[in-house]
Amino acid sequence: MLNLTANSPRLMLTACGSGSGKTTVACALLRAFSKRGVRLASFKCGPDYIDPMFHAKVLGVPSSNLDSFFFSPAILRGLLARRGQNAQLCVLEGVMGYYDGIGESERASSYEVARLTKTPAVLVVPANGMALSAAGIVKGMLELREDSNLAGVILNGISPMLGRSLAKMIQRETGVRVYGTFPPMEDCSFESRHLGLVTAGEIQDIRQKLDRLADAAQEFLDLDGLFQLAQSAVPLSGEWPQFEAAENAPTIAVARDDAFCFYYPDALELLQEAGARLEYFSPLAGQPVPEHAGGLLLGGGYPELYAAQLSGGNSLGSIRQAVLAGMPCIAECGGFMVLHQRMQGANGESYPMAGVIEGECRKTQRLQRFGYVTLTAKRDTFLLRRGEQVAAHEFHYWDSTYNGEDFVAQKPSGSRSWECIHARGNLLAGYPHIHFLSNCSLAPRFVSACRQWEQEQRKK
Repeated sequence: MLNLTANSPRLMLTACGSGSGKTTVACALLRAFSKRGVRLASFKCGPDYIDPMFHAKVLGVPSSNLDSFFFSPAILRGLLARRGQNAQLCVLEGVMGYYDGIGESERASSYEVARLTKTPAVLVVPANGMALSAAGIVKGMLELREDSNLAGVILNGISPMLGRSLAKMIQRETGVRVYGTFPPMEDCSFESRHLGLVTAGEIQDIRQKLDRLADAAQEFLDLDGLFQLAQSAVPLSGEWPQFEAAENAPTIAVARDDAFCFYYPDALELLQEAGARLEYFSPLAGQPVPEHAGGLLLGGGYPELYAAQLSGGNSLGSIRQAVLAGMPCIAECGGFMVLHQRMQGANGESYPMAGVIEGECRKTQRLQRFGYVTLTAKRDTFLLRRGEQVAAHEFHYWDSTYNGEDFVAQKPSGSRSWECIHARGNLLAGYPHIHFLSNCSLAPRFVSACRQWEQEQRKK
């Protein structure tokens, strides 16, 4: 492991619960500071893919996930230090409510991330319809834990005039600084759907909305004060995996388009550091798996929205051919779904898919097996040995008639477990999403398997 140390000026935007406006305020701040010429890095607490895609695609700000269930404390700090070492400001967006973790605990919460990284947090309070009660909420959040790291408040969704009055009262009652009031801006809200916030490329006039949000932040928030708060964060020390240099870098083909868009950038980079070359192809565009590839990565996304297009294209045949020929393949969630014989589209129709896995993926009425799990391998695979474990996460409404049986998934509470994942020979496919940084042996093992297969094909 490489020891990393960086100043990484930073702050976290958090709230009492979901729907408080964290994402809106985070995007407003990132865009406002970007227009000031500040070098930025952004982070999302938890396993969510959508918000980091917003930050990276629309704002042009590199973004990473900080997840204290996925990562050890040392890796968590190392990731933040690595991504924030050249930034003048790191903005961390919390998940759910500040203290809300697994079950009724604080495990894997935004608070845990702030505590482990010593990041000052700013509470976004939707204060419409409140007076003195707003101070009560702030005081309660401050005092629930002695080391809360809560260092400020932003009032959201109320007029600046009322906000100024509330700010004085909150500061008087709690001693916490209020960094301004964000006004109601309903016409700048973001549309939602079954997997959360829609992806950045699907929102019309998004940049105009973000510029308006940035203008509001510039006018009504204390940007200089927030910048100074971030500079007060203590330097970070953490770890980052190092791999031995290897010759003959294999090519890993990565499906990437609107149907397959859920990837952790740091996990992809780790594959490169472990010795792989990544080559992207678009199944939606009918592109085949590159002939010279030694491995295949099929990420999650929204294949159900494009079921007819995928079924009628040329790409699924090449995916089937590659997997059946023995190419090492990791397929997660949406990638797992298209490997089935059939998949039900969002329109309710059933479509032929790649046919690698028996059965069909069908729409259900609720989230299936939602949340964090620990995966334990039941047998040796190219990625994990029997008995080895890795942290994972599930979030899907579709389900399979044959989810696999080569791993056991265990909920963190220990209250529930089930068999999952197809992991025989060259294939590892299932609904759980993993992050290569959650078990640092995974990336080099996958790369090694791809290298070996690629070399064997060259000898033929």
